[in-house]
Amino acid sequence: MVSVAVLGAAGGIGQPLSLLLKLNVNVTKLNLYDIVNVPGVAADISHVSTNAEVKSFLGPGQLDEAVSKIDLAIIPAGVPRKPGMTRDDLFKINAGIVKTLVEKIAENSPRAFIAVISNPVNSTVPIAAEVLKAKGVFDARRLFGVTTLDVVRASRFVRDVRANTDAAALRVPVVGGHSGNTIVPLLSLASSPVELSEAEVKELTHRIQFGGDEVVKAKDGAGSATLSMAYAGARFADSLMRAMKGEQVVEPTFISLSADPEGAKEIRQLGAGDLEFFAVPVKLGANGVESIVPLGGQPTEFEREAIKVSAQALATNIDTGVNFVKSA
Repeated sequence: MVSVAVLGAAGGIGQPLSLLLKLNVNVTKLNLYDIVNVPGVAADISHVSTNAEVKSFLGPGQLDEAVSKIDLAIIPAGVPRKPGMTRDDLFKINAGIVKTLVEKIAENSPRAFIAVISNPVNSTVPIAAEVLKAKGVFDARRLFGVTTLDVVRASRFVRDVRANTDAAALRVPVVGGHSGNTIVPLLSLASSPVELSEAEVKELTHRIQFGGDEVVKAKDGAGSATLSMAYAGARFADSLMRAMKGEQVVEPTFISLSADPEGAKEIRQLGAGDLEFFAVPVKLGANGVESIVPLGGQPTEFEREAIKVSAQALATNIDTGVNFVKSA
């Protein structure tokens, strides 16, 4: 069974994510870490009638213990996005948080899977990779940026324009990154054919790319997407845990393409070029990324152009993360 640590468990994403993980039958130990309020969160969640053991860890002095002997670390820690704030604006604060957390994971559980939710994912995952490389424990197959929310939104938003669509069953491949125009939904390659006009494709693509802004605006200064992100994070964690047990599962995720150089050739030829990181559908296995899954068709001209735009922005985002660690 699986030992999981949620780092940032008392936050807007961390609390519902921790609850959903407590409900997961594959979780036997659930370590909840934060710098404030986490004992109450852990006490509350521990009363839920499932078998997972819940423990709280408060502050930097207990971080080593929180990430000791774990199989999976999920990182939603950091400040939320506020109105008018881009994901890049979050970088200065969240970069240092992610760096510190990943250093401790590397020291205490070097073989743990790491799933990064903290924004901007396009930069925080490269930060995590650089930290792991510096510690000599980097394994491209075991580090993930959680982009599942983009796929969740794509499925739901398609249903908003095509009411006969089953949002729970529909899978739209989403490649690129996890912010704005780096998010590229490949609507033409959905798991079930969806007839959409050119105007609908453009409108849906924009809404999927900037869906987070809808939530930020609606919350009117009170936060960003937390509940939907917690759901997406729990879904990705469940897929990973099922894969750890031997089941082969396909999920989208922002990874180092070095995890599968051969499988990466398709997305590189479509516009990713020589970028180290890109979101792609991957087959998960017992050791993490087993392979990058072929897209199953040729993207449209509109989608190809979007991939190229995504790659240009991602190059800057990735360099920002790498340079942060190198200059620290």
